[in-house]
Amino acid sequence: MLEQTFYKNTIHDWIISLSIIVGAMILNKIIILLNKYVIQKFTSKTKNKLDDILFRMLESPVLLGIALAAIWFASRRLDLGETVENVILKSYKVLTVINVTWFISRLVNALLEEYLAPKAADQNTYKHLDIHLMSILRRTVLAIIWSFGIVMALNNVGVNVGTLIAGLGIGGLAFALAAQDTIKNIFGGFTIFTDRPFRIGDRIKVDSFDGVVEDIGIRSTRIRTMEKRMITIPNYKLVETSVENISEEPLRRVLMKLGLTYNTTPEKMNEAMAILRDMPNRVENVESKDVVVAFTDFTDYALVITFIYFIRKNADVMATPSNVNSEILRAFNASELQFAYPTQTLYLEKEK
Repeated sequence: MLEQTFYKNTIHDWIISLSIIVGAMILNKIIILLNKYVIQKFTSKTKNKLDDILFRMLESPVLLGIALAAIWFASRRLDLGETVENVILKSYKVLTVINVTWFISRLVNALLEEYLAPKAADQNTYKHLDIHLMSILRRTVLAIIWSFGIVMALNNVGVNVGTLIAGLGIGGLAFALAAQDTIKNIFGGFTIFTDRPFRIGDRIKVDSFDGVVEDIGIRSTRIRTMEKRMITIPNYKLVETSVENISEEPLRRVLMKLGLTYNTTPEKMNEAMAILRDMPNRVENVESKDVVVAFTDFTDYALVITFIYFIRKNADVMATPSNVNSEILRAFNASELQFAYPTQTLYLEKEK
């Protein structure tokens, strides 16, 4: 029975080829268990993290490589016809190169995440790196690796890569004319990358939008507004407009106008200004330098004191002004300084 022919091959040959594929599946399962319970436990005890990354990234490409090799040897034992064999041969060559490229890209990506990502997050030690640079570097390196992989795969199946690139160059000119905005966005992304007007995590103001930068891509930048809405802005607009980087401010300036009643004496006015000048010693996170206090205006119903102070970087910009206002209210009430409010005084002249 095993010698009976089925689709130009004996049943015996079909069983052997199928056994090769099943054996490869069993071998893959053994490798998965071996890597999980033996190799990873062994590599986790070593001080070097490179072996952990290598075996973790190598597992999936090796499993795919074993499967491809099994299918290749199983098909070579059979008479499948010249057309099918050519398709299998070309597919095998392409998939082998893609598998190797996949492994290299996974390995490089893991190395970047392991060794460069922590440095990009540590701005105190590595100021020349940031998350934005890390994102651009990862995408660029992976794009180069996959480009080489695809070119080698096409070359393996007999495609004239030079002719293909020349044809793409002519077509690319027409495409560039039709995609001017996209190209502007790409160049805008590189401009943001080189000039670095802001980074991921910075709070910026652009036009009427105020929010935190969550992602800087090649084509656009995403901002999470204070209303928790996601705004996507094309990169070329960010390059052509004014961008206010709030996160880069060394101090937050606060201007206040305090009005006292007209029955305030000069001595009480000086006492009020002394309280305001002493505010850095009374409230935390108020910068002691550059405090401005001046008796500036006689308005319709108030004697106005202009008070300018600065909140230190990384301080709570909501809590600090609240603490300052509370201290002003407490100190002025304790000193019997009266705040003015809109009033009118009418003088009636009695006729004799």
